[in-house]
Amino acid sequence: MSESHHQANGRDRRQFFRIDDTVRMQIQPLDKDQLAAAVTNLERGFDGNFTVMSSLAALTAQMAASMRRIESRDPDVAAYLKALDQKMEILGRAFLAQESDLLTSEDQSVNLSAGGVSVRSDEAMAVGQALEIRMLLYPTFTGLLSFGEVVGCVEMPPADNDGYRFQIRVEFVHMREQDREILIRHVLRRQSEALRAKRAEGDPDKS
Repeated sequence: MSESHHQANGRDRRQFFRIDDTVRMQIQPLDKDQLAAAVTNLERGFDGNFTVMSSLAALTAQMAASMRRIESRDPDVAAYLKALDQKMEILGRAFLAQESDLLTSEDQSVNLSAGGVSVRSDEAMAVGQALEIRMLLYPTFTGLLSFGEVVGCVEMPPADNDGYRFQIRVEFVHMREQDREILIRHVLRRQSEALRAKRAEGDPDKS
């Protein structure tokens, strides 16, 4: 079996890791024509300010190996490059702040994986409905734009609805590969944080 096949299987397994998380999210129903146009715009890079941070994060990940080599050879140069990276991050957040609709959205509790998301809604959605999903991840303030399809919608019992009547399950059907890798890393990081917190609760002396 080839190395690339092993890597693909590993990535596929990571897509199924699920976490409970808090994100800022906007969901917009789309018809088929709107979906096709939106996917084309995303692939061509016409997606506006929202995905600036994810594009920067993808570049940082690509440069990680080179940065480690530079750091081992010349720490001063590495420190300078890291400072430039921080400057770019500040600019990226400034672009993100121009997304006024996002700033007025509320944080939402979700169940998240690299393959999909379960989120509460005050409106029912039909299975098969196409969606544009804008999701802001914390604490990196990385904005991910993806497209999904509703695969489940159930009405919540009154005692559990927490102000939202429906639980919507969405499968991501189109996401840039660089964004999926960012989401996978986010899920794994959150999972590790949760495990560390659980261990600390079980043995406070080891916190």
